[in-house]
Amino acid sequence: MTAAAEMRKKMEWILNLKQAAQACGGELKNCSPDEIVKAVITDSRAVEDGCIFVALRGEHFDGHRFVSNAVESGAVCCIVRDEDGLDGMPLMVVEDTNAALRNLAAYYREQFDVPVVAVTGSVGKTSTKDMIYSVLSQEYRTLCTNGNFNNEIGLPLTVFRLTQEDRLMVLEMGMSAFGEISRLTQIAKPDAAVITNIGLAHIEHLGSQENIRKAKLEVLDGLAMDGALFLNGDDELLWELAGDLPYEVLYYGIENANCDLVATDVHMYSDSSDFKVKVEGIEYSFSVRVPGQHQIYNALAAILTGIRYNIPMEKIIQGVRMFVPSGMRQNIMELSDCTLIKDCYNASPVSMKSGLDVLIRTASKNSARKVAVLGDMLELGEFSEQAHRDIGKLICDFKIDCLVTVGEMAKHIAESAVERGFNASSTYVFYDNAAAIENLNGILCSGDVILVKASRGMKLEEIADYICEHGA
Repeated sequence: MTAAAEMRKKMEWILNLKQAAQACGGELKNCSPDEIVKAVITDSRAVEDGCIFVALRGEHFDGHRFVSNAVESGAVCCIVRDEDGLDGMPLMVVEDTNAALRNLAAYYREQFDVPVVAVTGSVGKTSTKDMIYSVLSQEYRTLCTNGNFNNEIGLPLTVFRLTQEDRLMVLEMGMSAFGEISRLTQIAKPDAAVITNIGLAHIEHLGSQENIRKAKLEVLDGLAMDGALFLNGDDELLWELAGDLPYEVLYYGIENANCDLVATDVHMYSDSSDFKVKVEGIEYSFSVRVPGQHQIYNALAAILTGIRYNIPMEKIIQGVRMFVPSGMRQNIMELSDCTLIKDCYNASPVSMKSGLDVLIRTASKNSARKVAVLGDMLELGEFSEQAHRDIGKLICDFKIDCLVTVGEMAKHIAESAVERGFNASSTYVFYDNAAAIENLNGILCSGDVILVKASRGMKLEEIADYICEHGA
């Protein structure tokens, strides 16, 4: 079943063009207000009979160019800002098509009495969202964001997938500037929210970590007054908020013993982690079947969420155990002659440290050589050089055996590591993926454990895919 067909099955009981126009503040032309809407689509290639096509505009695209194609494919109405050249076509004219998409999603969400969990933070949003989904879905039919559809287009499209059968919804919320999460939370109207941490991502646009925290706290703009907020208590900027917010606030952590939920007796292995928590005086044991301390934090957020929605503890334990990461996030692959840790989705100082931690734990199983292939961390602005130099210090601290950097900023990782005594003959600096790939055969050795990590814009999956195909 196509995405449009799936949405059609879900929406047709609730929305007609008159309601859609009222929600968007739009004017209908050449279409019947009683026409039933069977889907809302932003990609003209996915349009089928009964759809509304929203002609979005962005910096590099304009959906108005595809209105005629959408009508030919069966769209009952196209939401547009400009009518020029569209005479006789079924239209809803609005001031801003992007705002219309958000407003329509907000209206649609209001038709459901479904609790919503919002997940935001600088690092770990998607894996935390997926962990929460894994726990909640043990007891309830739960809808969650696909991949990282966490922006002002992706979140509305997730909301339109909501059905009468769904009992909970978990929505990831991303941002790069002030106001974005506020708009998202006004659509979602969450009953609970998780903030994973306050890092350096998007500091280029926001100027300081305090401003990043302020932007993340916009999630409160739509949070129900009796809602709950779950915060990482090991993050100093979040811990500072204790007692200052007019909501039920619960903290989770590993290092901060004053948190409401604390992971104790932590044991981390190359491919998993075990820990214990106490809930109402009773100790429970948990196992996460993916490596890295960051996954324990994700599990703690999921445990608190599960408790809030009355999931039995045995099902919370099962949901944590069944979690698997999605996409290009820290995928450990046992190849014929090496082990590859493919973590090419995103990168920040915090997640770089987590990736290196997984690298050394994976390599420790058989005393393998530890190879870090690291690319640029993007959107760090004036903090970028120092942030990369800090990773160079970690290269020494973690006793990495071989370092390969890719990109203009990643060279500072290599410079910093060598300045601190890292072996220069085991350091390789490249400025693009092609140059790195061309030289890999002379760098990698059979038996290596190799971490490939960078911000998504660096496309280091090209290097990871080459290693998958050719080995070490």
